[in-house]
Amino acid sequence: MATTKDISVEEKLRLLYDLQLIDSKIDEIKNTRGELPLEIQDMEDEIQGLQIRLEKLKNAIDLQEEEIKKREFAIEKAKELIDKYTQQQKNVRNNREFEALSKEIEYQELEIQLAEKKIKEAKNEIDKINKKITGYSYEDNSGKEVEVKGIENLMKEKEENLAHKREELSALMKETEKQEALLNDNAVSIRKQIEPRLLRAYDRLRKNFKNGLAVVSIERGSSGGSYFVIPVQQQLEIRMRHKIVVDEHSGRILVDADLAREEKEKIQKMLDDIK
Repeated sequence: MATTKDISVEEKLRLLYDLQLIDSKIDEIKNTRGELPLEIQDMEDEIQGLQIRLEKLKNAIDLQEEEIKKREFAIEKAKELIDKYTQQQKNVRNNREFEALSKEIEYQELEIQLAEKKIKEAKNEIDKINKKITGYSYEDNSGKEVEVKGIENLMKEKEENLAHKREELSALMKETEKQEALLNDNAVSIRKQIEPRLLRAYDRLRKNFKNGLAVVSIERGSSGGSYFVIPVQQQLEIRMRHKIVVDEHSGRILVDADLAREEKEKIQKMLDDIK
């Protein structure tokens, strides 16, 4: 089995151009999806944020309900003590004992008032939190009713929108999934056959250009992508396929038109076979 160093320059050029054609086709497929994947990610993050906020609000309600239970228990205990002290007043031996019990009764009554106040405050807070969760409406200065959506409604709307976006993306991916899988498999296979030095140069060039073109053909005497005229002697060297030639203006790897045509036909036939 030949290693990456054993293969001819022509074969290296064919592999590089095949990889370019495949990567460009994958780019084209991804571009048909537009901003959908990013939109979906943003919506998922937003829903997650709302979910966290909703959980915090529900935890806040739990804390207020615990406060209400604690205060209700305190009221019951205070009432029991008031009953106890009231009964004891009936059996006192002097005014001093009676007054002492009266003060205890007064103190427990104040405790009940405080507990009732705290219960009222907790219930008001729960009401405010529930409005944030479920939504509410109010009249503005002009008397117009304004509706404020709660977190649950916002989440429902966003989850419905997210479902539509996912369906849209799924439909787009289904149209090209076989083609994309084949292209990715071939890209992996080809990359294994290209020597690391050339592969690094190819990947670097791909990143440097928005259109991702690292390997281009000669078109009417000019470099594809940059369109600078290639000297006749250099065109001859490219057609001979004895060495790898780069465009001095862009740094792109150059291949001749005939090789480009042959590889395009080969890749197209591969794609046509799976339709």
